[in-house]
Amino acid sequence: MNASGEIDDGSKALAELLSFQSLLSLESLAQRAQALTLRRFGRTISLYVPLYLSNFCSSGCAYCGFAADRKTPRKRLTFEETQNELSALKQMGFDEVLLLTGERTPQADCDYLASCVKLAAKVFHRVTIEAFPMSVEEYKALVQAGCTGVTLYQETYDRAQYDQLHRWGPKKDYDARLEAPERALEAGMRTVGLGVLLGLSDPVAEALALFRHVRQLERKFWRAGFSLSFPRIRPQAGGFQPLFEVDDRLLARLIFAFRICLPDVELVLSTRERASFRDGMAGLGITKMSIASRTTVGGYQAGAAMEGSGQFEVSDERSVEEFCRALRSRRYEPVFKNWDAVYREVEAQKVEVCPCD
Repeated sequence: MNASGEIDDGSKALAELLSFQSLLSLESLAQRAQALTLRRFGRTISLYVPLYLSNFCSSGCAYCGFAADRKTPRKRLTFEETQNELSALKQMGFDEVLLLTGERTPQADCDYLASCVKLAAKVFHRVTIEAFPMSVEEYKALVQAGCTGVTLYQETYDRAQYDQLHRWGPKKDYDARLEAPERALEAGMRTVGLGVLLGLSDPVAEALALFRHVRQLERKFWRAGFSLSFPRIRPQAGGFQPLFEVDDRLLARLIFAFRICLPDVELVLSTRERASFRDGMAGLGITKMSIASRTTVGGYQAGAAMEGSGQFEVSDERSVEEFCRALRSRRYEPVFKNWDAVYREVEAQKVEVCPCD
């Protein structure tokens, strides 16, 4: 608490680190971020893989290749196809999978997602989702199915920009999305992933809003785990172009500043970014990455990739073997498993016996 009686959430320190008038060079920030990352996480990078279950969508996000008005071919994986995809990912060495859908539709609703989570929980020790906002009761059903975490990006914290970019559909409800991570944690989820889509609004203002959001959740759900992602806009169906430039130096500064101000939070960098940038950021704040990603529905099982464009174009297209070889050449160890199913089962039992209404 500061002298005026207000709770000091650390956002002023973050703002100073992000200021272009700061006397701290990018190199000095990198050194501080690297030291903190090494101390808290060691020389390890946790790995996960995304699996798109469906690209049906009911919303009109201007920046997304899955928006309802795109001419992208639509598909939903059957349960048999989902099982085949999960088996293919397991054979590639993964033990953490992120299941994704578009906004809520009859083709891909909570019941469908819960069924897919159950299938995944039989194969993987850790199953998380990135989908539409849900109620506490719906999140409880996913916990009982074997889900341990939710990733949900606000996309932009600028309300006016949010309203303009989300042209129609359920995603246009700013507050319903903003409050969803809290509902997920109330339902018993162990982890929540937050982020903004860099390029939609002023990146420094977005970073400060993201920081305040995670700090607010940390105060209330202090036992939960949090991760933050820093995706930049990539080419996609619809041809949306970034409204604000976020170059490599600014993105690096954002990552270093967040590591310094949030030393225990997992920072994630996806295959949106090119291989050389990801290699350089490993251990300099970043502690978790996706690899061998496909942004189309299916695509991991041989011959299963659907025709047409994905949600966005992947930049780092290396195989699992290539990526791990690059990490080890920098003396970092790829970690495929840092979670055990026994913890998931304990949490599901807690939700069933002691629901948090």
